[in-house]
Amino acid sequence: MRKIARIIAAALGLGLALGLAGCGGGGGGSSSTTAANSPAAASAPAASGGSTNTPLTSNPTPNVLAVDASAVPTPVGVGNTMLVTVSGTGIHNQPMVSVKICAPGSNATTSCATIPNVIVDTASFGLRLIRSAIPDATFSTLTAETARPSGLPLAECALFGSGYAWGSVHLADVGLSSEIAPSAPIHVIGDPALSVAAPGECQVGRQLASVADIGANGILGIGVSPTDCGSACELTARPQFYYTNAGNATSVPASGQITNPVSLFAHDNNGVILEMAQVSDSGSATAQGTLVFGIDTQANNVLNGTGAPLLRTNLNGDFTSSYNGTVFTQTFFDSGSTVLFFPDTTIARDASSGYYIPAATVGRTSTLVATNPSSVTLGFNIANGATLNVSGNNAFNNLGIYMTRQFDFGLPFFYGRHVYYGISGRASSGGGAGPYVAYVSS
Repeated sequence: MRKIARIIAAALGLGLALGLAGCGGGGGGSSSTTAANSPAAASAPAASGGSTNTPLTSNPTPNVLAVDASAVPTPVGVGNTMLVTVSGTGIHNQPMVSVKICAPGSNATTSCATIPNVIVDTASFGLRLIRSAIPDATFSTLTAETARPSGLPLAECALFGSGYAWGSVHLADVGLSSEIAPSAPIHVIGDPALSVAAPGECQVGRQLASVADIGANGILGIGVSPTDCGSACELTARPQFYYTNAGNATSVPASGQITNPVSLFAHDNNGVILEMAQVSDSGSATAQGTLVFGIDTQANNVLNGTGAPLLRTNLNGDFTSSYNGTVFTQTFFDSGSTVLFFPDTTIARDASSGYYIPAATVGRTSTLVATNPSSVTLGFNIANGATLNVSGNNAFNNLGIYMTRQFDFGLPFFYGRHVYYGISGRASSGGGAGPYVAYVSS
């Protein structure tokens, strides 16, 4: 799930007025680059409308189904692991964790609250919580960050394909399992204390200010960048990013920007692994997995020696792939996207929603440009989205939607895999210097 140039957001049958929007490949951003990174928003596809578009072109390739990935998640326990669940939250294929926030500087021990149903998003950076999901007693202890040199409270605009989120920036100790991110800047969306309206350049689409608007209590962005904007926001006051509470754009040092909490851990701070158990090809009511912190730092997060394909990325997590003769420089593994988004004119699709609806499940392959080996052939399957959507299940490994210009491997890709994200500026023995992604399928 990514900001306006990147996000794919669409409606589900919840009465959410989210429109299907393209996600592109905005530039990277960190303390060493000049382009901004992209935060996230809910990425829920629209319900199929029943009308059918027949394939525009034929596919002469024999239909060979891919073998489902079969890697088993690491057992959840104390330390550097967290339980991830997919269930009937109202949006299918939405991986959720619980996040603890506490008074900053308390070592995550004072005035704490545990916030459930926070989306695990590997294509964005930073913790964003809906204000109404934070108990007042905890929120009152969170330090409001101030802009420099004005000293006014800091606010942020997060502009999504489905609308805009306007909120304040506060410091909190963030607890994820036994790991602690001290005094992490977080985005508090829909904070009523921020009385000034979002600036005009932020008000694109409808406002996303509530749990119902986003479909969750918040978003945990744990992708490959340590911050959501980087040097682009350090050097200049960029519209559609940081503002004072008076509505004036302002620059913000990287240390004050919305921050990937993993990058602030004392240990296990060089990356994450999202591991989801495989589900039935007809869908499953629930799914579980494990979020593991650190790469090659403990016995349960080893990358070195696994033989996992290693893909170097830019600071947004993008790499290059080819599919059906087309090269996509904006290819990414995104747990915050509920389906596989890609263009294929040989598969029948629903005219109103874009869901692929083949009469029988089809198998396809994409070629990923990697570092070791130099290329990887990745197989996947696409089933009839209309049939799956009325099944009553919540977890699907073969849902796809037609989308041009990029290849977004959403949550269906993650089932049966361990997917690694190496954070920029950090290194591991198996991946080298981040940013990179890698995966194990068995």
